[in-house]
Amino acid sequence: TFYCFVRLCLDKVLLQCVLQSRTLSGADAINALRPFYFAVHPDFFGQHPKEREVNENSLKRLNGYLENLQKPGFRSFKPTQLTFYVREREPNSSNVQESFSASGFRAVSFTLHTRDLLSTVLDILNSCSLSTEHVQSLNVNTQPHKEAKNTVNRPIKWDKTYYSFTGFKDPEEELEQAQRVETTLLSWLDGNEASAVKKLKKSLPLRKELERLKIELSHELQLSDIRWQRSWGIAHRCSQLHSLGRLVQQRPEILENVKGRTVVFTDCSGMSAAGHIMLGTMDVHHQWTKIFERLPNYYKLQKRLLLLEDRISQLLGGIQVIYIEELQPLLTLEEYFETLNSFYNKLRDSRLPFHPRSLRGLQMILESDRYAPSLHEFGHFMIPTVCDPAALQWFIFAKAQEARENLQRKEEMMITEKELITTSAERFSLDRLYKEPSVSSAQMIDCCKRLLEESLPYLQGMHLCVSHFYSVMQDGDLCIPWNWK
Repeated sequence: TFYCFVRLCLDKVLLQCVLQSRTLSGADAINALRPFYFAVHPDFFGQHPKEREVNENSLKRLNGYLENLQKPGFRSFKPTQLTFYVREREPNSSNVQESFSASGFRAVSFTLHTRDLLSTVLDILNSCSLSTEHVQSLNVNTQPHKEAKNTVNRPIKWDKTYYSFTGFKDPEEELEQAQRVETTLLSWLDGNEASAVKKLKKSLPLRKELERLKIELSHELQLSDIRWQRSWGIAHRCSQLHSLGRLVQQRPEILENVKGRTVVFTDCSGMSAAGHIMLGTMDVHHQWTKIFERLPNYYKLQKRLLLLEDRISQLLGGIQVIYIEELQPLLTLEEYFETLNSFYNKLRDSRLPFHPRSLRGLQMILESDRYAPSLHEFGHFMIPTVCDPAALQWFIFAKAQEARENLQRKEEMMITEKELITTSAERFSLDRLYKEPSVSSAQMIDCCKRLLEESLPYLQGMHLCVSHFYSVMQDGDLCIPWNWK
């Protein structure tokens, strides 16, 4: 025990020395985090849509944090809490395909508050119980800005025994296997159609029950809609609606303020930036009750938020501030108000000379994980909250005409996408054809056009989801990548 205590102290001293004397380049940080990326990459969670989506969202926030660390002179750091599902491996397993533990993965939550890449990398690896030895052995630069050019393209190569010991997949072997055997849509459907049909038939009674519960609750509470943030299974969704139904029976008086609103089952309770009532699936009735009791206060804050959007619009020549659920992180009303307020104060102090109503008809969204403004293919500006006002003004003026053209193209693309989805569903007798939010309209259009050129007898009566990976969902939905071969 004494030896372990001494060893722990020495390790802490060593890490402290490392933090004080070394820094990482961006490329080194990514290479050092490679074991972490292998453990949490969403592509490995195809059969677990909930965990896959959690990891996708957390990786986006982590990448934004890492970008912040590399931005010269950036000092406005906000502690970032992240949750990842980490793939577990049996320590003695040498077979990669059989090296998962019984549970398959575990949930890990941690908060990042460091201000340099090296300590951040070590925090991430330690939080996920991953080895840090390869980080300590890196030839880290003591003058990163001067020497980074010599190391930016230097990959880290580990000995084959590293992968045998950790259970992680060797990326070179994976690439070779992928090149040797490339999955095609027909071959995948041929091997998975029977499994999907079996799961789909089993889920049909629950699907009918889900639809019944949703209609009854929407009518009873006069809701605009009931949604789910994640791709939970049908049984899980039914359970959530039953739980809401019991609360309605027990406390009908607290639900008087929900008329016309949308209820979203998600990870936490509150009100979203879009004005939807969020019910955390891990919360109990008491916590849901508190949210319903607070609704009048949320509505007051929402009015202040809308007023703030109008003031920003006036300062920026009439451009409309919007929030797009499919493209932006799920923010609470309080988080979004704080973001808008900070941006508004920055604009007000800068006194940008925009002509009133000169940008009417254009749209913008605010993003906290970017540094440079950009223009989306659908025509809305994506504006970082930390953007320099002068650079913002120049960018909007330079891209205004292109933005209007993109907005016009968006309407045409949406119509084309809808028509192709309808045509494809009818052609293959699909019960449902839909896409994940991360699949763009252009990608969906390309996918449907190529599907219509094929003969696919496997799809009759099925639920087909266009995604980025192949998977049979737990309720029988077939997931195919939009760029299938």
